Amino acid sequence: MDDRQLRALLDAAPDAIVATDGDGAIVYANAQAERLFGYARAQLIGRGVEMLLPERFRDAHPAHRRAFAAAPRTRPMGSDLDLRGRRCDGTEFPVEISLSPLATDRGLLVASAIRDVSDRHAMLDALRSARAEADRANRAKSAFLAAASHDLRQPLQTLRLLNEALQQLPADPRARAAIATQAEALESMAQLVTSLLDVSRLESGAIVPEVDDFPVRAVFGRVRAAFEEQARSKGLEFVVEDCEEIVRSDRNLLVQVLQNLVGNAIRYTRAGVVRLRCLHAEMGVRLEVLDTGIGIPVHQQQAIFDEFFQLDNSPEHQREGFGLGLAIVRRIAALLNLPVEVDSAPGRGSRFAVTVPRGAAASESPPPARAPRSLEGRRARILVVDDDPTVARATRLLLDLEGHDAEWLAGVEDWRRWLAARPAAPDLIIAEVRLRSALGGIDAIREIRAALRRNVPALLVTGDTSPRTTQAAQACEGCELLRKPVIPEVFLERVNRMLRSS
Repeated sequence: MDDRQLRALLDAAPDAIVATDGDGAIVYANAQAERLFGYARAQLIGRGVEMLLPERFRDAHPAHRRAFAAAPRTRPMGSDLDLRGRRCDGTEFPVEISLSPLATDRGLLVASAIRDVSDRHAMLDALRSARAEADRANRAKSAFLAAASHDLRQPLQTLRLLNEALQQLPADPRARAAIATQAEALESMAQLVTSLLDVSRLESGAIVPEVDDFPVRAVFGRVRAAFEEQARSKGLEFVVEDCEEIVRSDRNLLVQVLQNLVGNAIRYTRAGVVRLRCLHAEMGVRLEVLDTGIGIPVHQQQAIFDEFFQLDNSPEHQREGFGLGLAIVRRIAALLNLPVEVDSAPGRGSRFAVTVPRGAAASESPPPARAPRSLEGRRARILVVDDDPTVARATRLLLDLEGHDAEWLAGVEDWRRWLAARPAAPDLIIAEVRLRSALGGIDAIREIRAALRRNVPALLVTGDTSPRTTQAAQACEGCELLRKPVIPEVFLERVNRMLRSS
């Protein structure tokens, strides 16, 4: 190949090619170099290659040339740098440069292949901008969902507590029938709101798993407490087997998975037993929910995880659920990377299983010791800290009907005025975490405890479902957490249990 053919070949190259000698003088430039930089070839030959750089880079460039000459090899130039070229009109543009040493009769030459990457940078800038906008939208959605969760659960909590109080008051049969119907409607509304909020939070990425090691028995205990009464009222045997295994996952999300599976099993089991157990598995710990219910046809065993799908559309089961429980199970399982299995047949019952990674031995911290004290024969003193008047009044009414003496503190000024009166220590504090003031319910608990010099037990009842609230509640010594809207029976059972153990 003669020089003319070689030049024609280099001129056809898609990249600008510039060759320089040991002093950095340009000895060759192809046609693409002319088009890229806007110079005629004659304007380039013999000039220092620094003319193709922005002025701010020119002083440092000779040192880079000497470093390459000391160890010449084919390589990209400054792969970790933002490289820029300069056109003859002074405009700058981003470039990629590959360097190759050429041994010639004139000594070592350096061939630089230069590519304009403006389009790529524009695309990356657009992607970064889109990602930043998506992150901003996700943060806004997370904040909205946290606020919506709290604000929607507050009136539901009020209605539930008032309905429970009405059920305890004397009434004629027609009124009692109306109150019972109202209770069913409230329960359906609470289930729908809670499920829709859970699905939205999972879809938005607002839920971030908090993974640690914990015993399965702690999770099983929470599921047992949530469903014992429901199973008993339906005439079902609810068996929770002992389990000494340790698993590694998000404790609260795993509880929600098992609660949804158990709740679904109870809903579709007319007679017999619902069983929760754990088995040793090769890949971890297999947690199973078994029932003697109606069973699921094979062709519907994937559809049951879709939103609003209900296996039995009879009026009885339409009242009991909205087809969101298993959809939530699927999303949480995907978030935690937990496989979910279904084994069922019509008339034979069902078995749902989720396999959780095995964890290291975890020590459960015992609750802080308190001096035992009997509450028999007198009303317990309870502080209610909540700046929502309707929730607070409904809570006080229900506690009063239960035989307790409740005092309402609406905010910072109220509890500090109450403390200034040097009152006797209460037996229990019930506080909403999320108050409209700068200080929240946990701050109130800490101030009251410090002023009274007593670790008063505290129950946090909140509609805020954010991970931050969960972490704050877990860090509050002697505090327990309930999510609104809480079933009144569960609320009163927790209140009385905490009073008995204080």
